[in-house]
Amino acid sequence: MIRLNVVVEGDTEWAFARGLLVEHLLQHGVLCIPMKVVTSRAGGRTFRGGAVTYGRIRGDVIRCIRGQPTSECRVTTMFDLYGLPRDFPGSNDAAKATDCYQKVQLLEDAFARDIHDWRFMPYLQLHEFEALILTDPLKFSVFFPDIGRAALELAEMSAGCGAPERIDDSPEGAPSKRIARVFPPYAAAKATAGPRIAEEIGLDTMRAACPHFDEWVTKLEQLGSG
Repeated sequence: MIRLNVVVEGDTEWAFARGLLVEHLLQHGVLCIPMKVVTSRAGGRTFRGGAVTYGRIRGDVIRCIRGQPTSECRVTTMFDLYGLPRDFPGSNDAAKATDCYQKVQLLEDAFARDIHDWRFMPYLQLHEFEALILTDPLKFSVFFPDIGRAALELAEMSAGCGAPERIDDSPEGAPSKRIARVFPPYAAAKATAGPRIAEEIGLDTMRAACPHFDEWVTKLEQLGSG
């Protein structure tokens, strides 16, 4: 069986992977193991999750690969495109891209070249995890029974951007910021609410609305049929 380490950005992505990806990929013969990126070490303790430098991301990916040097080992990532470290490989070229899909492809390709190992499969989320749950904002009610009209406002906002993955990555327009403006309670509960809402929406709906995400999940599924 293929053993897939998924290096994720923080608590939200970790819970999402544990709640949806692990079971789904197991059905395809892939053992998915989510792990939060190391952010710091102090006093003999290791701290994981949250804002990091590219060096931390790179170090965790390489440790995962070297820790299991077999053909059955794979490593992938789940980091938001919004807020990537400025020294992330490919950033200069990506800044010139006029389309978000071209931009994320340039960054992922540069990331893969920098790690330089065939077992590594980089993935960056367009533009934030919250794009996935904006595929069906009405499902916010599973965690927020009082969301009411705000769910319809979020659905209209998402539709107005053309597609959830195209919701822009500016400090004012990032998906999580838009959700918090329309429905402030989300900001304090996102690490718990986001993955729970995603489970209610389901992978099929998210994949249908988010082609970059779907492409990644498809690649992960195919690992089990090699």
